Amino acid sequence: MRFDPEAWKVRSREHFEKAWHEGPGVLTPPRASDRYPRLYYPAAVPHPVFDMVNRLRETYLRLGFAEICNPIIVEEQDVYRQFGPEASAVLDRVFYLGGLERPNQGIGREELEGIASITKKPVTPEEEERLRQILQDYKRSAIDGDDLVHATSEALGIDDGVTVEIYEKVFSAFRNLAPRSSRSTLRSHMTSGWFITLSRLWERSPLPLRLFSVDRCFRREQEEGPTRLMSYHSASCVVAGEDVTNEEGKAVSEALLSAFGFTDFQFRPDEKRSKYYMPDTQTEVYARHPVHDWVEVATFGMYSPSALAEYGIGIPVMNLGLGVERLAMIMTGAKDVREMVFPQFHPRPLSDLEIARGVTLRSEPATVEGRVLGQAIARTAWEHAAETGPCSFVAYEGPIAGVQIRVFVEEEEEGAKLLGPACGNEVFAYQGAVLGVPDTPQWAEVRKGGISCGISFLDAVSMLAAARIEEGVACRKPVHVQVKMARLPGDINLRIADHVMRDITDRKKKVDVRGPVFFAARSEIA
Repeated sequence: MRFDPEAWKVRSREHFEKAWHEGPGVLTPPRASDRYPRLYYPAAVPHPVFDMVNRLRETYLRLGFAEICNPIIVEEQDVYRQFGPEASAVLDRVFYLGGLERPNQGIGREELEGIASITKKPVTPEEEERLRQILQDYKRSAIDGDDLVHATSEALGIDDGVTVEIYEKVFSAFRNLAPRSSRSTLRSHMTSGWFITLSRLWERSPLPLRLFSVDRCFRREQEEGPTRLMSYHSASCVVAGEDVTNEEGKAVSEALLSAFGFTDFQFRPDEKRSKYYMPDTQTEVYARHPVHDWVEVATFGMYSPSALAEYGIGIPVMNLGLGVERLAMIMTGAKDVREMVFPQFHPRPLSDLEIARGVTLRSEPATVEGRVLGQAIARTAWEHAAETGPCSFVAYEGPIAGVQIRVFVEEEEEGAKLLGPACGNEVFAYQGAVLGVPDTPQWAEVRKGGISCGISFLDAVSMLAAARIEEGVACRKPVHVQVKMARLPGDINLRIADHVMRDITDRKKKVDVRGPVFFAARSEIA
């Protein structure tokens, strides 16, 4: 039987948990001996911020807005034009762009001797002249930084690695480089770009203009915290036209946020009163969500005529903006924006479901016949588990890879049962631990509250026996497999994924799959 991924697709954790606890009538968890995945999760999982970016873009487009790319690099003078006398205070929160000046590196006796000591040969006059020309071309930007090392290597007839050592040890002008700031800044809010964009479009496009941009902004915060980052995404739009009023902001807010499940809306004056907005138009949007109740989600207002006049814009403009990370936190229930945006730096504990997915078999048969053999071994052993030794039972008789074999489960010791008591134990993930437990009242809480890995001890050792027998068939050799006491996962053919083991040890949880297994299987080549 071939694996059909559609038959096992589980689209949400809630669906899986419902299916798991309600039993075979909804979804039967496959046994480990089936080899197929116990769960199917799509490999592509979107990041909550970029998922929100895509949803906002789609919503804006459905509302009839055209998408545009605003400038990211904004000159300092534009901030003064937008904020007027308060620009000096505002510029405290922007990042200035800096760079390294190209050094004026000379070539003298000291440099020539330093190069010779590294290359183990003197610099010829021709090489010296070529090197001077290369450094002059680099200073004039005729040679790019990416090409400087290779050009020097060709001029001196040496390897690039040796050239790097020369620049590091000999050319002091390169060692002492320090960045210098320009008057260019990274935009701290989308408004900086909207003024520049509208100045070019308002007289060249039919009105009203309805534009949006969902893109990254940069703010020089004193410190990042649970609600702020130095780099964030703004979902911003403008409506520009002769008859545009602040009512446009209310209408766009309701239409935009309704797509995310928000219902009732409140509009409150924003006390921050940014100078690029007209007085008394800056408004905060509060919306009610069925889960999150009332939350602040957006701000809108009419651009100040004096700020618009700085760019020659002669029509009213309404601007609305919301923080993408803020909306993503609301929708996902995140408490700390740093953990939501950078989960790789703030690892969360694995759930029992995720731990269970990381528990698999170390060795399994490679063929369908081998899998049938493993199932037959487990079935026969369980049917005769209470038989006392010495005893032997035929578990399988038939072909494996074209070779006729016979397989027995057996117990040679007199008075001992065919299987040890731990063979019936099943592996569960429970409160961050991996436990192998029997079906007894003592372990009822683990079996009820944990997540089954779908593997019993007998399943695991039977598949181990089948895999070893399959390997023996390839060499035409009989095989004897015996498992006695289990102390570690490998003793019963279990593999726990590295990331799961890291989580277990970090949280000081445990892996306990100990127990008396006492299982033996033997094959004969017919």
